[in-house]
Amino acid sequence: MIELSKEQIIKYHEEIINSTGGSNGLRDDSMLESALASAFQTFGGEDLYPSVTAKIARVAYGIIRNHPFVDGNKRIGTTTMVALLKANNIDVSFTDRDIVKIGLELATGQMSDSRLDALIRERIKK
Repeated sequence: MIELSKEQIIKYHEEIINSTGGSNGLRDDSMLESALASAFQTFGGEDLYPSVTAKIARVAYGIIRNHPFVDGNKRIGTTTMVALLKANNIDVSFTDRDIVKIGLELATGQMSDSRLDALIRERIKK
């Protein structure tokens, strides 16, 4: 899987805030690191998130739920998801409205990372 570094995500966040407004800054470095590392957890030698889409869903979920930035966590979480899908040559069909809904539902706990993974897989263009 092609990953984004913590530094790349911080830079994306800065660009998002500069273009859409809000407060810039990382609130908790360890929470961002946790969000990125959580996709690669194992148990008994087995990946907890075995597919690329499951890993991407977990990263987006982790960024949004861990709230590592001062502001814009839903925006950077969904932007990271889209960037990772593109980087890994996964072509999905999401509207802007879909992306907003994903961000809101992840933030409020209405959507789990496994549901996001299923949604991504449902929307892969064939």
